[in-house]
Amino acid sequence: MRQILAVAAGLVVLAASACSAPAPPRSATSPSATPTGPAVLPAPTGDHPVGTTILHVNDTSRPDPWNLDVDTRELKVTLWYPTEQGDGERAPYMTPKESELFLKGSEIAGVPYDTLSKTRTNAIKDAEPTGEKLPLVVLSPGFTKPMSSLTALAEDLASRGYVVAGIDHTYESYVTTLSDGRVADCIACDSDTDPGFGTRVVQGRAADVSFVLDQLPARWEGSGLIDRSRIAMVGQSMGGASAMAAMLEDSRVRAGIDMDGSTYARIPKSGFSRPFMFVGSEQHVPGGGDASWDRDWKLLTGWRRWIAVTDTDHQAFTDIPLVGPSLGIEPVHGVLPAERGAEIARTYVAAFLDRHLKSQRQPILDKPSSRYPEAKLCPEACGQS
Repeated sequence: MRQILAVAAGLVVLAASACSAPAPPRSATSPSATPTGPAVLPAPTGDHPVGTTILHVNDTSRPDPWNLDVDTRELKVTLWYPTEQGDGERAPYMTPKESELFLKGSEIAGVPYDTLSKTRTNAIKDAEPTGEKLPLVVLSPGFTKPMSSLTALAEDLASRGYVVAGIDHTYESYVTTLSDGRVADCIACDSDTDPGFGTRVVQGRAADVSFVLDQLPARWEGSGLIDRSRIAMVGQSMGGASAMAAMLEDSRVRAGIDMDGSTYARIPKSGFSRPFMFVGSEQHVPGGGDASWDRDWKLLTGWRRWIAVTDTDHQAFTDIPLVGPSLGIEPVHGVLPAERGAEIARTYVAAFLDRHLKSQRQPILDKPSSRYPEAKLCPEACGQS
């Protein structure tokens, strides 16, 4: 219900088949309040300044799964990483054109279309990377969303000593800028009600992840900083579903997190032993509205956690609530403030990664936290067994 209210209030509309619950009919939305001015992403909480750069990689071994006129798969990869450079040009959140196409695709009207390009980030564009033997985290956004929708999380992880590789899955977002400056739109949106659509998407994204892991050593001068024995994947919505799919296909991905995404890749009946964590809204409780988590939970034979965050909706684990006020979108009554939702997402994602990629004890993952009472450890704390 909260997800439907949030969309009605003007948050980004998702394709029904790519959501964790049915979305309301698509209709043009307008701001319900006066825009507050440019959004400012919360400052990273780690010890390191953050740098960022963009790579474009082209997989010539396979055709694009969505654009039948293209015989290769081009991907945009945004890297975030620790740097010693504290000052410099801040990386743009989106270009004016990307902002325009994203808002049009999301059917948000009534504000200047370049609004999101004015969002203030924290990462320094093309700063020199620093560190050694750094763990790598692959990030994957929700369907229709560009990678920039997870920027706050990416910056925070980089500040904590991770290299983050965020993948824009071409033609699955309202906007992806390609290497030659062309902007790809969401061709996959024309197929989102087809039978087997979710399975098709996560299989393609798993292939995207494997290709990016193959390409990083050759394509990024800072790749020597990465400890390739410590790789995890985190995603939101369809990106979270893709984390499971990628782990099933590529043993290099040691651990994964699904943030509020229904899963599609099927785990073998023999089970899956690598660490995995579900983090979701209240809809994602055992016996709730998404049977895929109940199904997969029983097949996770290794370290596992299932966390439901009260008073959240589907977008709480993204930047969408953080940038909403700049679009004149009022917070939804009864839903956690954007900054609190971001803090909880950052805290639990980092705790999981610190435990499984850095071998650091994280009591917050083992028992309820008085600091974060909204985070319920399921199934026990959710009234199920």
